[in-house]
Amino acid sequence: LFQARIGAEKPSEQRRRQREKPRAPQPPKPREQLNSPAMALLMEPGAEPLTESEQADLAGIAAIKESAAREYKEQGNQFVRMGRKHYAEAISCYTKAIAQMEPLSSLDSAAAADASVLFANRSHVNLLLGNHRRALDDAEQAIRLSPSSVKAYYRAVKAALALDLLPDAASFCRRGLEQDPGNEELKKLLSQVDAKLREQELQRAKVAQAIATAKDLAAAMEKRGVKLGKAAYQELTGVKKPKLDEQGVLHWPVLLLYPEGGFGQPLPKGEVLRYLVEGTVDSKSLPDDLLDGEDEEHDSNKSSTITSSTEGSNKWIKVKEGKTLQEVLQDIDFIIPAIPVFFVVSRKSTFYKDFNAGNWSLP
Repeated sequence: LFQARIGAEKPSEQRRRQREKPRAPQPPKPREQLNSPAMALLMEPGAEPLTESEQADLAGIAAIKESAAREYKEQGNQFVRMGRKHYAEAISCYTKAIAQMEPLSSLDSAAAADASVLFANRSHVNLLLGNHRRALDDAEQAIRLSPSSVKAYYRAVKAALALDLLPDAASFCRRGLEQDPGNEELKKLLSQVDAKLREQELQRAKVAQAIATAKDLAAAMEKRGVKLGKAAYQELTGVKKPKLDEQGVLHWPVLLLYPEGGFGQPLPKGEVLRYLVEGTVDSKSLPDDLLDGEDEEHDSNKSSTITSSTEGSNKWIKVKEGKTLQEVLQDIDFIIPAIPVFFVVSRKSTFYKDFNAGNWSLP
């Protein structure tokens, strides 16, 4: 009896437990019964409205977004008219207007044309700011949305030109002229692009020729055993370089340095040095047999031509005037400082005494 009384529940306790008992889930109401204005906002992407209410909601949302896009566009246009200080705000407005029209892939032709204008406008402001890559991206998107937009082609050309994308610029010009054959601005731009393309092609040909010439020159020097070192006296020689003619003769610009100084002329490798030296010193100091014969002993009493290494050596090397330039340059002790440099000294001059005594150094 005692246990039975303990296990028994009072009626009030039973009623409390019944109230706390969870209810079975109720089946969802059909979509037709949900008449909330927010229903269209909760639809899955790509879902089709099933009721007139949903269709009305979607139409209302589209109208609101379209109105907002127009308002942002007008604000952007106003900021552009206000000047450069407000260009960033104009871009922000156009960006917000574009966001109201997304996803772009779902736009009909009329809406796509409106979106194209927004991208073209933003491209224009990016051009004004010098953001040429962004300007080109926006112009290309404007063209994709509306292939007949001449304004978009024009801005694509301007951006491509600024980026030096000449083939792309030419393509945009021609595509734009297909839409508007009489457009004078695009015609002018196409002429500019074609001129730049011709200039670019000419420059490429020059570079290719220069590379080929340099390779031939290097091969000729290697074949002749000529050694080149660091350039010297460039303030006097500038960018003078040796040349290889059509007959395979190597011509060197030669720098002659003597008390009066001076420049040399391009000299064939077979030229005899005494003919080069002739006229650079007092002709009375040169005997007749210096010009006609090979009297080395007699020459040494009158005049000599001297050169030095450029690799840190202070050693002076006498060059026989009867040698050709090629013979001199092929000497294993000579390293050419880009072009041959010779120091011409007359043994009769007072300068030679200082030079021979070691009282003179390279400038």
